[in-house]
Amino acid sequence: MPVSSLSDARREDGVRAERGAGVTSVAVFCGSASGNGQRYAAVAAALGRAIADRGSTLVFGGSNVGLMKIVADSALEAGARVVGVIPTALVDRELAHPSLHDLRIVTTMRDRKALMASLADAFLVLPGGVGTLDELFEMLTWTHLGFHAKPCALVDPDGFFDPLIAFLDRAVGAGFVAPACRAALLVGHEPAEVLDRCAAWIPAVR
Repeated sequence: MPVSSLSDARREDGVRAERGAGVTSVAVFCGSASGNGQRYAAVAAALGRAIADRGSTLVFGGSNVGLMKIVADSALEAGARVVGVIPTALVDRELAHPSLHDLRIVTTMRDRKALMASLADAFLVLPGGVGTLDELFEMLTWTHLGFHAKPCALVDPDGFFDPLIAFLDRAVGAGFVAPACRAALLVGHEPAEVLDRCAAWIPAVR
């Protein structure tokens, strides 16, 4: 079921909304590295378990490396259904996770984001690098513009995202980011807390 464009993703979003699916599927964006120290890995593992505890499906980037592997392995071990979405170029480099319930292979990174967006009811972001930030800001922009009505949230261990949050607050003050866009980004330190906030999130009235 390839979704290769924003219009395709938006059509599937509408079907899911009409069904009243709620937060039954959670997309997690995170690093293809594990980071320094144990805290990032511990939070990724806790998020995988928390998703499973709620009976939700994990949707992630399909890789068998870094925090992506940790969150997927944790969710699988806790009994969650796990769906991976990965571009062909990364499969060819033997980075695809071998133990998923469903692995979707797409052509480009853009296709990956569009399909993950269509499959998920909420977007959670763990620490990562420039690719993770690209995914975060595309999903947040789509929420702000009304292309979907889905929560975006940072899982922020030890203030990792503090500089990013400070930048967004400064951009609001400088008139470059709308206050409603900033308010749409949820922030929490513990996975269970962030999932609860996503479940309770109500999109802004337009």
